[in-house]
Amino acid sequence: MTTALPKYVAVFKLGLQNTFVYRWNYLLRAVFGLIPLAGTVFLWRAVFNEKGGGMQGYDYGSMIYYYLLTILVSNLVTPTEDEWQIASDIREGQINSFLTKPLNYLAYRFSIFLSGRLVYTIVTILPIALIFLYFRDFITWPKDPIAYPAAFVSLIMAAMIQFFITYSIAMMAFWILEISTIVFIVYSFEYFLGGQMFPVDIMPAGIQAVMRWLPFYYELFCPIAIFLERLQGRAMVEALLIQIGWVIATWLLAHRMWKRGLGHYQAVGG
Repeated sequence: MTTALPKYVAVFKLGLQNTFVYRWNYLLRAVFGLIPLAGTVFLWRAVFNEKGGGMQGYDYGSMIYYYLLTILVSNLVTPTEDEWQIASDIREGQINSFLTKPLNYLAYRFSIFLSGRLVYTIVTILPIALIFLYFRDFITWPKDPIAYPAAFVSLIMAAMIQFFITYSIAMMAFWILEISTIVFIVYSFEYFLGGQMFPVDIMPAGIQAVMRWLPFYYELFCPIAIFLERLQGRAMVEALLIQIGWVIATWLLAHRMWKRGLGHYQAVGG
C-alpha cells in the first residue's frame, strides 16, 4: 500500500494541473448555480408567511441556512463530470492503457475525483463565502462539540458514496453506448431523496424511516443534519453506522462492476 501511494499522489497532482484549466468554467457554474437559491429564498418566505410558525422544527431562518449548507456540501462532495470521463475512457478504448500499467483504475479515478473537488472548492469558495456573509444572520453553530468531527466524518463518507455510485454508473458503458439516461434517473433520485429539493426530515415519519435505509440519505442530508444537530445522540450514531455500511456496499459495487465490465470488454475483443 505504501509503495503504491506515491503513484496516486502523482495522479492527484496531475489532476490538479488538468482541472485548473477549467477553473473559469467552475467559477461560472458556481455563480450561476447560486441563482436557484434566490428562488428558494422567495419560495420559503412565501410558505412561512402563509403557514405561520415553523415546519417540523424549521423556521424561515433555519430553512435558508439549510439550503446554504446544501450548496457548500454539494460543492465539496459531488462529482463533476466524472461519469462522462470514465465512460469516455471505456468507449474510446483508453482503458486499454490502464490494463498494462500497475495502476488500480478505481484508485486512479478516486485520486482524480479528489483533485477535482479541491480545485472546485478553491475556485468557488469566494462566491459561496459572500452568500454566507449576506445571510449571516441565519447562521448558527452547533452547541455540542461532537457535532463538528461527526459532521466532518459524515461529509467524507458522503463524498465516497457519491463517487462510488458515479463510478458504478459509468461502468455501464462497458455494455451500453450511452449512459445519460441512467445518469439522469439516478440524479433524479439523488436530488429528490438526498435532501437537495427539501430537508428529508420534513417528510412523514413513515417515509423518513424508509429513506434512512437508502444511500441517497447519506449523500448530502446526513452531514448537514448532524451539523444542524437534527441528528444527535443515538440517532446520529445509527446514521453514521448505516453510512459506513453504504460506503462499504458502494465500494464493493464499484469493484464488482469493474470486474464484470472488464470481463465483458475482453470477451468482445476490447
